[in-house]
Amino acid sequence: MESLNIAFYTDSFLPAKDGVVTSILNFRQELERRGHNVYIFASGERRITSRKDNVFIIKGVKFKKYPQYNLAIFPFFSSVYIRDVKLDVAHVQTPFTMGLYGLMHAKMNKIPVAGSFHTHFSNKSVIQEYTSDNKTISKFMIKYAWKYARFFYRKCDEVIAPSESTKEILIKKHIKNVTVVPNSVDLKKFNPQVSGTAMRNRLLKSRKNDRMVLYMGRLSKEKKVDIMIKAAKLLKNEDITFVIGGTGPAAEYYQNMVNRMHLNNKIKFIGFVPQEKLPQLYAASDLLCMPSTFETQGVVAVEAMATGKPVVAANYLALKELVVNGRNGEKFKANDPAGCARKIERVIYNLDSYKGMFNTAKRYSIERTTDDLLNVYRRIINEQASYT
Repeated sequence: MESLNIAFYTDSFLPAKDGVVTSILNFRQELERRGHNVYIFASGERRITSRKDNVFIIKGVKFKKYPQYNLAIFPFFSSVYIRDVKLDVAHVQTPFTMGLYGLMHAKMNKIPVAGSFHTHFSNKSVIQEYTSDNKTISKFMIKYAWKYARFFYRKCDEVIAPSESTKEILIKKHIKNVTVVPNSVDLKKFNPQVSGTAMRNRLLKSRKNDRMVLYMGRLSKEKKVDIMIKAAKLLKNEDITFVIGGTGPAAEYYQNMVNRMHLNNKIKFIGFVPQEKLPQLYAASDLLCMPSTFETQGVVAVEAMATGKPVVAANYLALKELVVNGRNGEKFKANDPAGCARKIERVIYNLDSYKGMFNTAKRYSIERTTDDLLNVYRRIINEQASYT
């Protein structure tokens, strides 16, 4: 395949660290390794251009409650930076101001466009937690979120979902041309050979012989970390320590819950974890717990499995298809602390029984998922060519 000029449009980018950003960076790395040119247009706190890296940051306004996202004020500035480049395909990673401009620019210039659905931004609880405190505005956004999603994604030539469960939701919401392309995991970085000994000793200190249950991710209410906290309360085992990594709008809420439940000796908050420390953190743990009912894919679960760790997860959305009982972890009924506690106990004392983690993770290698992404690009480029 000839070298392609590909534009990524996103409302979330560095220095923010989330699934969208990780996906963008992993795909860019592999696409460029294969000889393609990737131009990134993102909203940020201040306008930055780096022609060396083909990264262009358009000044935006931060989400007050979720500072990882910025809304570009003048997204059309991005066209100035590539007026001398003939784009072959546009890939809108988010549906907000930067993504919407990318979609409009592609349509106006007859550039084929793919659109990724990374997150359930139309979820009622998410809208209530991350947007305005004004109830009228919140109700308006809840009412029209899916209408906007249909408008946006129906304009894309092909829609990319990171899992079959997300594809099913989009189809039920009358969004067509949906293809599953999972977000990737770097298996050179995340693998069973990573040592977590030093990290474990540092985290557990005098209790380094404890079993360690890890939660890693955004601390927000839709992630249901409270289910794991309640499960920890139910478990009377003195040799299990729970470690919670990550930051987010509900961090104080969860910390207060731990204080009220007198679990400070059992649950440890470690805050933000740099990307380069994640492999060692997974390796230091005995299992990952994901009580979330919000996942479009669950990249954190795949990263943990890549380091050889089983996952205890809610039997819901993408996690339901990712975790296989008795093989790479265990599933429990969503929102059920007692079920979560039972499954943690089952896994933590039978770790040698779970052997399918890395085989699961291999399905999400950068090489394999980039092949899938390029197949989407080829299709929409060929379809566009057939119309002209």
